[in-house]
Amino acid sequence: MREAAGLEARGVTAPPVLRGQDGEGSVQVHQDPSMKIEGAQVFSVYGKGGIGKSTTSSNLSAAFASQGKRVLQIGCDPKHDSTFTLTGRLQPTVIDILKDVDFHAEELRPEDFVTEGWGGVQCIEAGGPPAGTGCGGYVVGQTVKLLKQHHMLEDTDVVIFDVLGDVVCGGFAAPLQHADRAVIVTANDFDSIYAMNRIIAAVQAKSNNYKVRLAGCIANRSKDTDEVDRFCDTVGFQRIAHMPDYDAIRRSRLKKKTLFEMPDEDDIVAARQEYLRLAETLWRGTEPLTPAPLPDRDIFELLGFD
Repeated sequence: MREAAGLEARGVTAPPVLRGQDGEGSVQVHQDPSMKIEGAQVFSVYGKGGIGKSTTSSNLSAAFASQGKRVLQIGCDPKHDSTFTLTGRLQPTVIDILKDVDFHAEELRPEDFVTEGWGGVQCIEAGGPPAGTGCGGYVVGQTVKLLKQHHMLEDTDVVIFDVLGDVVCGGFAAPLQHADRAVIVTANDFDSIYAMNRIIAAVQAKSNNYKVRLAGCIANRSKDTDEVDRFCDTVGFQRIAHMPDYDAIRRSRLKKKTLFEMPDEDDIVAARQEYLRLAETLWRGTEPLTPAPLPDRDIFELLGFD
C-alpha cells in the first residue's frame, strides 16, 4: 500500500528500472556541475597494472612543461607513486593530509598537498582508502574539490590523471567525469591488448553522458607494434605513439628522474622526442575515436594461437 501511494504521488504506475545511464546495471551519481574543470585540456591515462602508466604520465607532463605549458598531474592510485620521478620523492597523499586535519579541508593550503616537480609541474597524489575499506572515486572527487577551492585549476593548461588499472573500480571511473580525452597505455602482447579492449568499453560507456572521448593508444615497452596495430585496425582504434623497450627508461625510474633530466644518450634523446611529439599531438587535439570493442571470445580468436 505504501509503495502504491508513493508511485501515485509521483505520477507513475511502476517503479523505475535502475539501469544506469553509464551502462547496463550501473547506477551512477552524476557529477556536480561546480566540479567541472574548465580552461585546461584534461587527459586520463589508462592501462593494465604495471604497463607503465606512471612513467608515461610523468614523461608526458615533463614534455608539456618543456613546451611551456602549465601542467598539473594527479596520481589516482593508492600506491601514490605516480609523480616521484617528477619530484624525486614519494609525497603525502590528499587523503592522508585530510585525515591529519580530521577532514576539515578549509584548514589546508595548496602547499600542504601539492609539490612542484621538474619543469614546474604541479604534482598531487590523491591516494586512496585502505584496501577493502572504501572507494577511490571519493578520493579523486575530494582532490578536484580542493583544487577548485584553492583556484589552482585557473592557472593550468594541462591536467593529467594517472589512473589505477582496475576497470571496475570507482577510482578508475571518476577521472572520466573530468577528462576531455582518454589515452590507453598498452604493449604488444595479449594481456595488455585484452585489458585495452575492456578499457575501451568502459570509456565508451562513460562517453554516453560525459564529454570524454578516446584519443588513442601508446604502444609502450614494445620492440614491435604488429599486434597492437592489428587490434586497432579491427576495432577502429588508433596508435598515437610507440615507446620501445629502452633500458634508459628503466634506469630513469631507478634514479627517480624523468627522461628530461637524464643525460643525452641516444635512447634517451629518441624517447624524449617521442614524448614531445605525443604532447604536440594531444595539445593540437585528436579526433574523437569510437572503436567497437570485441567480445572476449573474439579477442582470443584475433590474438590467440592454436
